[in-house]
Amino acid sequence: MTETFSIIDWLIVASYLSLLIGMGWKYASHKSANVNDYFLGGNRMPYLVVAVSVIATTQSAATFLGGPDQGYRGNYTYLAANISAIIASVFIAKILIPRYYAIKATTVYELLDNRYGPVAMRAAGLMYLVGRLFASGARLYLAAIAVSMILFGDIAVISIIGASLILLTLGFTITFLGGIRSIIWTDLFQFCMYSFSAIAILYLLLDAIPLGLSEIIVSLRNTPEGINKLQLFNFDMDFADPYAMISVFSGLILLYIGSFGLDQDITQRVLTCKNDNEGARALIISVLIGIPLIWLFMTIGELLYIFYDRLDLMGAAASSVTDKAFQGEDITVFMFYILNELPSGLRGLVTVGVIAAAVSTINSGLNSMSSVLVQDFYRPLIERTTSKSERHYVIAGQYGMALVGLCLFLMSVLCYYWQRYSGLPLLDFALSVMVFAYSGLLGVYFTALFTKRGSTGSVIAALIAGFLVTLFGQGYIVDLLSMPDGLKGYAFTWQLCIGTLISFIICVMGKKNV
Repeated sequence: MTETFSIIDWLIVASYLSLLIGMGWKYASHKSANVNDYFLGGNRMPYLVVAVSVIATTQSAATFLGGPDQGYRGNYTYLAANISAIIASVFIAKILIPRYYAIKATTVYELLDNRYGPVAMRAAGLMYLVGRLFASGARLYLAAIAVSMILFGDIAVISIIGASLILLTLGFTITFLGGIRSIIWTDLFQFCMYSFSAIAILYLLLDAIPLGLSEIIVSLRNTPEGINKLQLFNFDMDFADPYAMISVFSGLILLYIGSFGLDQDITQRVLTCKNDNEGARALIISVLIGIPLIWLFMTIGELLYIFYDRLDLMGAAASSVTDKAFQGEDITVFMFYILNELPSGLRGLVTVGVIAAAVSTINSGLNSMSSVLVQDFYRPLIERTTSKSERHYVIAGQYGMALVGLCLFLMSVLCYYWQRYSGLPLLDFALSVMVFAYSGLLGVYFTALFTKRGSTGSVIAALIAGFLVTLFGQGYIVDLLSMPDGLKGYAFTWQLCIGTLISFIICVMGKKNV
């Protein structure tokens, strides 16, 4: 669909990329003297900027494409998940963040080193790496969908591969020399770009739909399919809906505790603040600011439903494009609108927003995974036999990002087939892959925080059990092993509850740690 891009569009995109790379080089000029500077910004980052960086990391491409996809397909029940996010962020602010700052942690898994020893710490770090590889690979895949449509006009596998490589190259260029400081400040820029893009699209959609606000509300509440697309809360005992209230007050709270408190991708940003109070403040502010942003993207999807599916309401204003297949993929509806309906100039500006969301996704994964590789694995191994300068470990972190980038690329290609097999909406898919690591980590950390039990052996067994419980809950494994089909009907939130419970039971079986 690149033929829909004008010279103005390309100039806007090129200017943005030049500015972004320039920002990366600006912060690269500040050579990181040690790993604290490279991975934690010397604990000097302003908490408001950190809060925005957390938003950019947790939402980014998953929200930019997944939010409209969720609104187009369904209703607002995903928005209710923010109740879980608020509860989880308060728990983390009161319980976890003070402990991380107390031990001056570079990675959150150092907490387990103090309790169970280095082997348990590395086991948790390894589980994080596996889980983050899944989650960041999935988000890279979502971002590649957008870039693939812009550059190649489709989302065939070869196009996804090309788009993934382009995004990784851009993210690596920005992150390589500047470290976390470069990422956080560019995240602020990225956040402003994709937020402005979303507001512009919302305005254009409201202007294009020939209905008043009250008429739009009525149309969404009473659709021909008999669906209330404005539904916010689902109080049914629905174990298949991950956003039913029964999941909001159970599995989703666990999901957000894992995401905000046990995932180095997010907590690394929180640990760049001056102290635990500012870190806690940054986390809670990020959750609160994120709520209207999620609403914004979901509302775009709701309006796209009227724009494309309710031609009876659009009348003469109906889009000239009536093929709702969107190149055979419902998941591309938002990008389809951007490339076919937006005027020249604005199309380029919104595309910049898409790329901004994508780069935020990549940067966070590269730096956080590299920090765990260096601090929890490479550094302890080297220091057994020799002493190296801090600069040596900074360089090791840069090489670690190259390795991580390669792994993320391979995972994004796998996710191309995984998401199509599962048939999950984009947001559901992005969230569900995170469960693989979080089940075991939650069981282990709850043991460490609230009991005096557990051992290195039980930590390792609990982490493995959490992963396996999630794995055997996947539809393709159920089919492969000819297990009862009923096992496929449970939402990922319940897989997380079951996995966490089993992991906790296994972990507390270890000998008492005194």
